[in-house]
Order: sequence, then structure tokens, then C-alpha cells
Amino acid sequence: MDRERATTVLADGAAVTTVERSAQANEAATVPVSFVPTPTAEYRTYNRLTRVRATPSLPPAAGPSPIPIPIPPIPIPPILLAGARVLLWKQDPSVAEIGIRKAFLPGHVFPGPRDARIVVTVAGMPAVQPDAFQDYIETPGTNQFDAVHTFAVVRETLTMYQRALGALGVTILPFQWNTGGNTDPIQVLPHQSVMQNAFYSRGGKSLNFGFFPKPGAPAPAPTIFTCQSLDIVAHETGHSILDGLKPNWISASSNPQTGALHEAFGDLTAIFLALSQFDQVEALIAQTKSNLHDKNFLSDLAEQFGLVLGRLNGLRNADNDFKLSQVGTEVHSLSQVFTGFMYDVLADIFAFERNPAREDDALVLYRSAQYLQSLLLRAIIQAPNTNATFVDVINKMLTIAAADGKPVQYRNFIRNRATVRELVVSPTPLTEDHEEGVALEAAFEMAYEPGTLQDRRGCCGTMRLPEYNGSDEALQAEIESLRKSLTSGTLASMLKEADTHRKAAGKAAHK
Repeated sequence: MDRERATTVLADGAAVTTVERSAQANEAATVPVSFVPTPTAEYRTYNRLTRVRATPSLPPAAGPSPIPIPIPPIPIPPILLAGARVLLWKQDPSVAEIGIRKAFLPGHVFPGPRDARIVVTVAGMPAVQPDAFQDYIETPGTNQFDAVHTFAVVRETLTMYQRALGALGVTILPFQWNTGGNTDPIQVLPHQSVMQNAFYSRGGKSLNFGFFPKPGAPAPAPTIFTCQSLDIVAHETGHSILDGLKPNWISASSNPQTGALHEAFGDLTAIFLALSQFDQVEALIAQTKSNLHDKNFLSDLAEQFGLVLGRLNGLRNADNDFKLSQVGTEVHSLSQVFTGFMYDVLADIFAFERNPAREDDALVLYRSAQYLQSLLLRAIIQAPNTNATFVDVINKMLTIAAADGKPVQYRNFIRNRATVRELVVSPTPLTEDHEEGVALEAAFEMAYEPGTLQDRRGCCGTMRLPEYNGSDEALQAEIESLRKSLTSGTLASMLKEADTHRKAAGKAAHK
């Protein structure tokens, strides 16, 4: 029988076992008696990585071991861990310099989209759902994109003013109806109805945006959506915020300048929101070479809407030269005087603070806009609750700027620009510094008959709503009169009562 000798050898070469067996038996054996398995490639890789990750022990240090310093964990509030990315128009579809950008909204955003303060609804469409990353990245040109875009602009506007008030110790910015424990959010309707307008409704607790076919375009005409304009959405949101701060200012029975302050606040909200975003600030600096009086997307408000109506500067131009004597009492025209005054002050402060050798212009413009926004907001809060005028707000701005320790040039800019616009009269030449504590007087008083309604024909949809113009009250008065008449008795008794009143009036006339 053929035999062979098998020897098992250790790694160092030493033989440890010798077995003599037949070749036939060797063929039948599956595992030799002294078999040592060969590691697989996977095991060798695992073993090598284990040795690599192992931390070698350090030699004992000479002397006592250092005492470890405890580092307390820093708790991160859950709200700071939340947030969603969105796509939105940074201006509106006609502003190619900006276009569509991605933005981050801190805080919880729920399907809709919605949060505790804002709920978006598009008729006939289910709530927009987040993607796997809890973001709301939707395709432009869809209803879902419009819903997310509109929510994002309203959210950014509310956050901007909430941060400004937070510096004053105000923890929440309420809507007008958020009193007595009411926490109702504002309803946002991006596609409210076919109309060339948009509006804020206090009674409906809502922001409403219209859409319409482009006038004069051949069929099928493209549809213009007002909700796609950052300027329009921010403007209407501004109305809702100011209504929460000054509920009496929106009434048509107020001074026309009070209504103009409401319209101007909407336009200025759009400007301040654009300047609260660094990418827009940098784009503006590049477009204008740091000259804010060059034609630009910031001063042109609602460009797409204005273009379809044949206007070259959007619906309104903030960089205008209107004076008070040129506009009469129409609220929309009055508002442009105050908006232009504020835009000039912004340009002056930015030019004064510029120092390109030491600081980037974009940072200076951002900081200047942040301060002017805070200055206006605080002045409005301190202004009268009813019948506020331009000079009321301007004097508050002067007082606050001095209290903030700002250079006297800030007060000079405010006084000089207001004087040129015929909003105030300066008691000293404009070449001299404005004396701290000196209140300015209106350039000329505009007398209105008691009960005279403001002329709001050129205003946005908000200022033209019946609920702010006394129409709703007049309707209710008529309904109440009708109710009393119909419950006073039969037609015969009503005729008898009318005859009695007529006879009494005749006797009184003879006397």
C-alpha cells in the first residue's frame, strides 16, 4: 500500500506531528488530524484594521498625572436643531440677477407648509410634504413651488421683525387678533382668485394673492402670479404686522398720512427684507457699484407686475423725488413721498459709513439697513395710536437716533431729506447740525373735514377692502335698520307711524 508522511509545521519551522497514512486514506480524509486553518482574506483585513484602531499604551508620565478638566455639555434647544431648506424666488421671475435660490428656514416647518404662526393652503391641492431630508425643494412653475415660496417669504418677513422686537425685549410679534390668549395663525392663500391684486384681511385672518392672464398676450396667455413676487408678498405681510402693532392705523377714517404710512411700511418691508439677505445685498452692490441711486432691483418694487402693466420701474419706485406738495391727498401717492424719504436716508447712511479699504461694502449696507429698519420700527411703536402723521414718525426717529448714540450726521440726514420732501420745516439751515432734542414741525398742515374718507383708489388691495373703509359698518347699520323696521309691526302700523312723524314735523315747521 502506498504511504506518505505528513508533517505539521509551526510558524517557526518546528515539526510537531508526523503521521504515516496510506494515500487511499488521505484521499478519503476531509480534515487532517493536525490541520491548522488558513485565515480568510476578510478575517485578515478585519484583524489588520483592529490593530490600526488600537491605541498604544503610553509610558507612565514622570510625576503626578494631570487632573482632567470637566467640560460641561452645552445643551442645544430642540428648536435650533430644526429647520428646512426651500427654493424661492429671491425677487420675482423677471429679475434675472437674482433668480431662484435655496434658503434655510430655522425652526419647525410642517407639511402644508405651515408652522405655529402661518398656514398655507392652495385650493384643490393636498398639503406639500417634505422630502427625505425634511426639506421643501419643489419644482418651479408648480403649485407646490408657489405654496413653499409664499410661506418662505411670509416666514422670513415675520422673523425679521420678530428679531428686531426681540432686541427690545418683546418675545412675540402678534397679529391683530392674537389677544386674550388667541393663538390663531394667519392663513396664506397663494392662489386666492383671479384678480390683479393682493390683500391682507383682518376679518379673514389671511393674506390673499391673485393671479391673472398677462394682458395683451396672445392666447394662451401666460399667467402672472402675484404670490411669486417677494416684494408683493412682503408688502402684504407688512400690512398684517403693522396692523398688529397699530390696529387703528388701517382705518380709512384716519388722517390720510396715517394710511400713507401703512402703504409705505409695506413697501419698506420689501426693501428691508431684501437687504436682510446677504446674497441680495452682494448682488445689489455689484449691480450699482455701491451707488444706491443707480437703477436697481431694490428700488423697483414688484417688477414683473409693473412690466405687464407697461411700467419700467415696477409698480412703484422707491428712489423717487416726490414732494408733499406734488401728490395731494391720495394715499398711494402720499406713501411714495415717505418711502422715497426713507430710501434717501438709507443711501446717505450707507455712503457715510462706507470704508472699502477696511470693510466690505456689502457688510456696511447690510448693517445700515438693519439699523434703519430698527429705527423705523421703534419710531412707529412710539408714534400716536391714532391719526399719526409723517412728522410724528420723523421726530421719533430723530429722538431714538440720538439716544442710540449715533453720529449727528444720522440726524442731519433724516432732517435734511424730510425738509427737501416738504415733510418738515427745519428751524436752522441744513448746513448746520441738527440740535438734539429739537422737534421739527410739519411743513404745512393738511386740513381734512371730520369724517372725510381717505382717497385709496391707487392703493393695494388691502387698503381698498370694505372692512377698512367703513363699508362693512354702513352695511351692518342698514341691516340693523331693516331688522328694526320689519319687527316693528304690520305695514299698516308702519304707515301710521310714518304719518304721525310727518304731522309732527309739519306742526314744528309752523311754529
